[in-house]
Amino acid sequence: MRRMSIFTKVGEAAAAASNDNGGGSESPIVSFKSGSTYKVGVKSINDVAEYYGYGVFGKVNTFVPKSPPVRNAKGFVQSGHSVWDKAADLLYKDATAAKDSGAGEEAVKAITDEAYLYKGKKRYLRAFYDLTTGKDIVIDLSPKQETTIKSAIEDNKDDLDVITFKLTKKGSGTNAVVSLSAIVKPERDLTEEERANFAKIGEAPFDMATLESCLYLADEAEQTKNLVIAGFDIGRLGLSIGANAGTSETPGASAEYKPIEITEEQLPF
Repeated sequence: MRRMSIFTKVGEAAAAASNDNGGGSESPIVSFKSGSTYKVGVKSINDVAEYYGYGVFGKVNTFVPKSPPVRNAKGFVQSGHSVWDKAADLLYKDATAAKDSGAGEEAVKAITDEAYLYKGKKRYLRAFYDLTTGKDIVIDLSPKQETTIKSAIEDNKDDLDVITFKLTKKGSGTNAVVSLSAIVKPERDLTEEERANFAKIGEAPFDMATLESCLYLADEAEQTKNLVIAGFDIGRLGLSIGANAGTSETPGASAEYKPIEITEEQLPF
């Protein structure tokens, strides 16, 4: 059976999507932490892919299910729920039950905040041409960061063959600021080697197939272990570490699971 792509949108579709609102040694993805600066060229505004990553900051590194769930146009899971989706749904049910029983707003919010931790979060992988190394690189971006970057590219889309950029990230966490600004004086701000590399930018398009090597894929057994590390009681889903944890070939280990519909109003964006 053909495996479903880990990306929900690729190329032009992914570039248009932001209007709404483990990697091997050959992977082009690079670190983009606070203080990072890259001198880059842009081959195409469509060198981008959208995906949904799971993880909990400081506990579980971001991963993508080997068998991704099916999502509708708004990104809500429709079928093939991962165990993390099931954990989130269960907690949203808890929140609804708590609200119906008269719990206060703060108590209900605590439950929905926990549920949100286990939901897949929309992310973007965008490719650039690194002028220092003369190689394609990929940066992982939040939807807000992708919107900022794409806007800067769109402003210069007719001159990408002659304009170089500086890609930077400042601050951390929710305060992180990402920017892509044109290098006004390349003769001053680029080395001779960087200018020579930029002259080669049109020799080959970015290979979109390399994007899959940028993400860490986890089967259901590993996702279950990660849920335990994150602090969720997997017994509530009828799971345990070991034979009952499920595998990538047996999605949906809990026969009692029934998906629920989550509305945008329930998400703490």
